[in-house]
Amino acid sequence: MLALKYLLVVAGVLLLAAAVCITLYDLWKVMMYWRGLAQGMEELKKPEPVRWRGSIVMSMIASVPLLMADTIVVIPSGTGGVRVSQISGTQPGTLYSGVHFVAPLTESVQTFDLRDKLFTTGPDTSAQTVSAKKSAMDVQSKEGLSMGLGVTVRYRLDPKRLDYIQSHLPQPVDTEIVPPVVASAWRELAPHYTVREIFSAKREDVREKAADTITKKLGADGIIVEEVMLRDIQLPAEYAQGLQNLLLKEQEDDQLNVQTEIQQKQVRIAELQAEAEAAQKVKQAEGEAKAKVVEAKGESDAMQYTLPLKQKQIEQSKLEAEARKQATVENADAEAQAKVIDSKAELQRRNLLADAEANRIRVTALADAERMQSEAKLLNQSPLLINKIVAERLSDKIQVVMVPSDGKFFFANDVFRGVTGAAVKQEMDQNDPPPTQARR
Repeated sequence: MLALKYLLVVAGVLLLAAAVCITLYDLWKVMMYWRGLAQGMEELKKPEPVRWRGSIVMSMIASVPLLMADTIVVIPSGTGGVRVSQISGTQPGTLYSGVHFVAPLTESVQTFDLRDKLFTTGPDTSAQTVSAKKSAMDVQSKEGLSMGLGVTVRYRLDPKRLDYIQSHLPQPVDTEIVPPVVASAWRELAPHYTVREIFSAKREDVREKAADTITKKLGADGIIVEEVMLRDIQLPAEYAQGLQNLLLKEQEDDQLNVQTEIQQKQVRIAELQAEAEAAQKVKQAEGEAKAKVVEAKGESDAMQYTLPLKQKQIEQSKLEAEARKQATVENADAEAQAKVIDSKAELQRRNLLADAEANRIRVTALADAERMQSEAKLLNQSPLLINKIVAERLSDKIQVVMVPSDGKFFFANDVFRGVTGAAVKQEMDQNDPPPTQARR
């Protein structure tokens, strides 16, 4: 159909050019004739009159294919159009890509690009795909600081509302409507946030709110917003330097936090290891203490009381155990508990040993006393046993002389008895300690 339109246009133009050429040729011949007459050339043949009617007819014939070509409108792919009448204005409805017929001379078709377009502010390398490229958009933050925003809005025209766009909106829409609406939305929203919030904390929230505002405003004018992107934020130089320093400090703080967590974990591991070792020592000490208690209980059956000296030693042991306990608690609580258990077991063992020793001394003393009483009774009954006892105890020290006991040798008998009495007394003194020593 497009080839037919071009063919009709070419035919009409050729016919119109032929009519103009015929008219010009006839006028040239007339002019040459009048010039010859002016120069005195009367023998010139008078030219035929100008063929005005033929030219007019040919022009009218040429207008037919031109008018036919004007009724054919071909809308390219990716675009849409609306009929604009010189009589009734913009016609409702959208003309999509393809061939359409309009009334010649009174109607025309205005086309619009229906493909996605990009409106961009700030630096962008994709200049081939940007419909309008400007410098960074200046906005004011909550603190009153000025910053530049690199914004990209991807939008397209609503095909169903092309008649409204053509009749109510200033043209072209890409430069007359989209930039002011986008700038207005960002400049109304930015003063509600601080620079830090726009830059990092609430960047996505700000973008979403700006996208909603832009979508609503442009949607009311028949412009569909596909996406709003916040590509770049140009901070003030002083603020950017301060923010960079702050970010470096935060990174250092994060590193310190990580190192602190690692150290805390190491301390926790050490504590767990110490607790495990302490528990192991406590269990081991408890086992040893139980073994000692069982052993001491076996010995306690023979023990009843303890001597004052032993009591002082036990008290001293208690004080030493308390001192050791107090000193070792600061270093390791587990070792202190183990030593307390050891001291208690030692105390019980010493008590039992002291009781056993006292009982042994008492039994020995009773046995010695009974033995001496029995020996005294025997000596009283049989005085001759004195000689036997003395002989047994002094056999390796003195020489024994045996004399008769009939009284004839009175001097020798008295001497023997004196010696024997002294030996018996010495032996008794050795067996029986002095009173002061016994009391001690």
